[in-house]
Amino acid sequence: MTLSLQGVSKVVGSETHIHHTDLTLEKGTMNVLLGPTLAGKTSLMRLMAGLDVPTTGRILWQDKDVTGVKVQDRKVAMVYQQFINYPSMTVYDNIASPMKLMGVDKSEVDRRVRETAELMKLTPMLDRKPLELSGGQQQRCALARALVKNAGLVLLDEPLANLDYKLREELRAEIPRIFEESGAIFVYATTEPEEALLLGGNTATLWEGRVTQFGPTPQVYRQPVNATTARVFSDPPMNFLPIEKRGGEMLFGDNQSARIPEPLSGLPDGKLTAGFRPNHLELHPHVAGALEFDTKLSVTEITGSETFVHLDHHGERWVGLVHGIRDLLPGQDLRVYLDPAHVYIFAEDGQLVSAASYAEAA
Repeated sequence: MTLSLQGVSKVVGSETHIHHTDLTLEKGTMNVLLGPTLAGKTSLMRLMAGLDVPTTGRILWQDKDVTGVKVQDRKVAMVYQQFINYPSMTVYDNIASPMKLMGVDKSEVDRRVRETAELMKLTPMLDRKPLELSGGQQQRCALARALVKNAGLVLLDEPLANLDYKLREELRAEIPRIFEESGAIFVYATTEPEEALLLGGNTATLWEGRVTQFGPTPQVYRQPVNATTARVFSDPPMNFLPIEKRGGEMLFGDNQSARIPEPLSGLPDGKLTAGFRPNHLELHPHVAGALEFDTKLSVTEITGSETFVHLDHHGERWVGLVHGIRDLLPGQDLRVYLDPAHVYIFAEDGQLVSAASYAEAA
């Protein structure tokens, strides 16, 4: 069982919502669509579901062309960010509703409702109305209604975005378990890199309607093929620094230079871009040969156990994520350090030249 998008695009008027896309999803896999708002995640899901027809290309389900087939004629289930339950029905009837529309035998409906309710930890709530449930239970009810259809393709469009932190963490942990037991192809859209890492499986990064990379989630995170993917798969986004390699030196900023660290010594001379994630900037060096940068602090954000520091490095805007609550003043000069093992190198066109050595060793 596979879902295959072959040369699919979507153009509305003068705007291209989805550029030429080739993507194949296999049976029993969790597939995350990761990208910022308006990257094309929902547009791509609507094409997968059959809610929209692609402008070019075709969509194959189990090697059968279903490009023009309506969503109601496909084995597809979709769960949205908003809770979509029938408020006048009990949880039992909400879950049963799609099967009743399909004409499933009453005893089979009862069996599948109770099995799915048990899976979703909703058995004690079957006689309640959705408005009597917590937010997380309401979303579980919507998920159960999608799963009970035995759909081969389950599309989850930011399903946890409206929940509070505790409920989101709870359901994030449960969804991979639910997916493993159902055996369907799951597609999960999110704007959060952390959520993609927690869900595992495969990740497709999206930027302005383009799939920039697709593969096993840890691999896409550690070895992004280009700067766009690296930017998308980092929260806050990856920091960048234009550099020029000349022999054994690296030139950057306002007449600054540093010796080329060993992991980068084999690169050819020329203009490049260095990239590094915010959590790899440090206020104190922890390795010999750490790169040093003199910056100016713009603002700090304390999150509790960590502090975001927003920095200006000769016009380049960076964000660092450092442990602890820091007593820092906006406008002060601040020296920061970077382990060369955490530096990615990209060509001028944005393509990856050298992955960070720590990532290659992982």
